[in-house]
Amino acid sequence: MPPKKAVEPERKPLIGRVGTNLKVGIVGVPNVGKSTFFNVITKSAAAAENFPFCTIDPNESRVPVPDDRFDYLCNYFKPASKVPAFLNVVDIAGLVKGASEGQGLGNAFLSHISACDAIFHLCRAFEDTDVTHVEGEVDPIRDLEIIGEELRLKDEEQLMKHLEKLERTVVRGNDKKQKPEYDALCKIKSILVDQKQHIRFADWTVNDIDILNKYLFLTSKPAMYLVNLSEKDYIKKKNKWLVKIKEWVDKNDPGSVIIPFSGAFEQKYAEIEDPIMKQQFLEENKTSSVLDKIILQGYKSLQLEYFFTAGADEVKAWIIQKGTKAPQAAGRIHTDFEKGFIMAEVMKFVDFKEEGSETAVKAAGKYRQQGRNYVVEDGDIIFFKFNAGAGLKDAKKK
Repeated sequence: MPPKKAVEPERKPLIGRVGTNLKVGIVGVPNVGKSTFFNVITKSAAAAENFPFCTIDPNESRVPVPDDRFDYLCNYFKPASKVPAFLNVVDIAGLVKGASEGQGLGNAFLSHISACDAIFHLCRAFEDTDVTHVEGEVDPIRDLEIIGEELRLKDEEQLMKHLEKLERTVVRGNDKKQKPEYDALCKIKSILVDQKQHIRFADWTVNDIDILNKYLFLTSKPAMYLVNLSEKDYIKKKNKWLVKIKEWVDKNDPGSVIIPFSGAFEQKYAEIEDPIMKQQFLEENKTSSVLDKIILQGYKSLQLEYFFTAGADEVKAWIIQKGTKAPQAAGRIHTDFEKGFIMAEVMKFVDFKEEGSETAVKAAGKYRQQGRNYVVEDGDIIFFKFNAGAGLKDAKKK
């Protein structure tokens, strides 16, 4: 008898908004360098002054995602149009202790975090008598705990409101239709309120995730930690807080990414316009910029990826969520491509680069025709074929 075909495990939906226009918010207490970081990463000029709540309304900008594969395709095809993937970054005003109860304009700022899909959690590990600290002295562990607890308390407030409302209809009113949602919220309460943990750490069922995605709790959002060092500490790669911060993150947010950087260093580096002088600056200091790494990690935290269409007219990165199948990926280009989907002709970027051309990829037997169930992989180069009613057409960027 032929061996039984392996059954693929059920793919759990992701926690968070469905879509490709997702955002990463920069979060921290006041005067830790959020606006300076926003300015250097987005090459913009948001206000960055030495007083709390310098930023009130959130600043938003989009940043090209650095990718050697995209650069290679642009150099190869020399297209008339080049469209990379972008990361949307939001600079959110500082949160203070008591923000969940409205302290320091906290409720407005917490709502700005709610509109984001992941968090750059920025903490300050540099001393500077010219830059005041809202808590009086520099202590990034204390700051991390303040922010984490304020986010949890705001989620607790939202959760208890909805639970009380559902309790009236489900428990007292015997409404069976809403019972699954009520049970899921009770499970969330056991994590968030009873254990005082952030939501994203628990193991959730598909039904739980459907409920979580209805409410979009703050502590369900993925976070990565950015540690703002002085220029001197960054160049020397030494700071008294780094080990303690890693210990805290390992205990309170296991598996999360920590990236030390220096807003002062990145600002100085960004102000050098000449490429040769920029390289000399890095060589003299025996270090490098980490902005590209931060952008890439922020992008990954949103569970986004992209495929390429490439030709003489245009090289473009099309953003999709992980797990997207070929017809839905085709729909990112045009809804007609999804409706009339026939097939996806797929080349892996590594094969294209190794073989040197599409013709060579085909000759090597590495050119694949994929159907409706094909899950698009990051960096695929795809040509879609679709039926537009009048006959077969190619969705080729050539």
